[in-house]
Amino acid sequence: METEQVGERLARILRAGDVIAMSGDLGAGKTVFIRGLARGLGVTARVTSPTYTVVNEYEGTLPLFHFDMYRLSGADELYDIGWDDYLKRGGVCAVEWSERAAGLLPEDCIFVDITAQDEAARRIEITGCEMEDGYADTGI
Repeated sequence: METEQVGERLARILRAGDVIAMSGDLGAGKTVFIRGLARGLGVTARVTSPTYTVVNEYEGTLPLFHFDMYRLSGADELYDIGWDDYLKRGGVCAVEWSERAAGLLPEDCIFVDITAQDEAARRIEITGCEMEDGYADTGI
């Protein structure tokens, strides 16, 4: 639950057009973090991983576009789903497995790295924005 709270806290400072580049091992908590982010953006719909659909869209105070690049084989696939259009739509783009789209991310994106410390704790490092401390150690 604390991972969600950190996501919700980040949502409070986001603006239209922000891109969140997320990294972390499989099962580290990226989707859990985005659930909190969505709640902080006023999304009431159930947030799920878009692993097979590549992108899920949610309506809130700002639209949230939740991408999962895990299954993409290259940049061409990202362009095929309209990446440029999503960047222009005035929402927040949260990108799981962002390292697979590194050359396509804006220079001013916010980076979120989630590392599992053990079964019950995560370290979340946030860079590229003005957060109080830039990281949070969370227990599950």
